Amino acid sequence: MRRKGILFALGAYLLWGLFPIYWKQLAGIPASQLIGHRIVWSFVLLLVFILARRQLRALLGLLDLKTLGIYAAAAVLISINWYLYVWAVVHGFVVEASLGYFINPLFSVVLGLAVFRERLRAFQWLPIGLAALGVLYLTVNFGSLPWIALALAVTFGLYGVIKKLAPLGSLFGLALETGLLLAPALAFLGFSELQGTGAFLHRSASLNWLMIGGGLVTAVPLLLFAGAASRVPLGTLGILQYLTPTMQFLLGVLVYHESFTHVSLIGFSLVWSGLALFWAEGLYARRSAGGTPLPELGEG
Repeated sequence: MRRKGILFALGAYLLWGLFPIYWKQLAGIPASQLIGHRIVWSFVLLLVFILARRQLRALLGLLDLKTLGIYAAAAVLISINWYLYVWAVVHGFVVEASLGYFINPLFSVVLGLAVFRERLRAFQWLPIGLAALGVLYLTVNFGSLPWIALALAVTFGLYGVIKKLAPLGSLFGLALETGLLLAPALAFLGFSELQGTGAFLHRSASLNWLMIGGGLVTAVPLLLFAGAASRVPLGTLGILQYLTPTMQFLLGVLVYHESFTHVSLIGFSLVWSGLALFWAEGLYARRSAGGTPLPELGEG
C-alpha cells in the first residue's frame, strides 16, 4: 500500500513540475478566470467519471455536515493555492513559486509533528532551521517577505493535512471540493462575460481548448496526490515533493530566463541545503538500523 502511495506521489509531483509550460500558454488571460475554468472543467470531468461508474448515489450517501465542512476548508485552501500559482506563472514569478514548493516539504514535516505527532530525530531540526534561515535571508535582502512562496507553502501544506484527515476517497473528495466551488466559479465567469471581459469563446480555438484542458491537468495530479496522502506519511510526501520545485525552478531560469541574482542563490541554497541534509539524515538513520524497519521520515 505504501509503495503504491509513493508511485502516486511521484506521478503527481512530476506532472506539477511541468505546470509552468501549460499555464504560460494562457498568459494573456486573467488568473481569476483561469481558476474559474479549472474549477468548472475539473468538476465536469469528475462528475462524468462518477456517473459513468454509477457512483453518484454512493457519493451522496456519504455526505453529512462534518464531511462538507472538511471539504469546504480543503476547497478554500486549494482554490487560493491555484490562484496564487497561476498568477505567479503568468506574471513571471516561476522561480519564486518554485521556492514555495521547496519550502513546503519541510513545512509538511512541521505540520506532521504538530498535528499528527510524527516524531523527529534531533538532527532533523537542523534542516528545518536552515530553510527558515534561507527565507529570512531573502526577506532581509529583498526588503519584504517572499509572500508568493510562503503563501503557496502554507496553503498546500494545510491542504495536505486536511486530505490526510478527510474521510472520502480521492475521486469523491476532489469531486466534492470542486462541486463546492462550482457556484462561485460560474458566478464569477458569468459576471466577467457580462462585463465584456470574458475570455472563453472570445479567443482562439487553441486557447479555448487549453482552458477546458485545465480541468484535466488539474484533476489528474490532485487525484494522484490525494491517493498518496492517505497512504504515505506527511514527512515522506514532503521529501518526494522536491521534484516539483526543482523542475519548476529549472524552467523559470533556463527556459523563461527569470532573474536569479547572487542573493537569490544564497537564499535558495540554504533551503536546498536543508532538504539535502534532511534526506541524508533519513538515509543514514535507515542504514544504521541494520535492516530493522525504521519509521519513514517524520512518521510517528
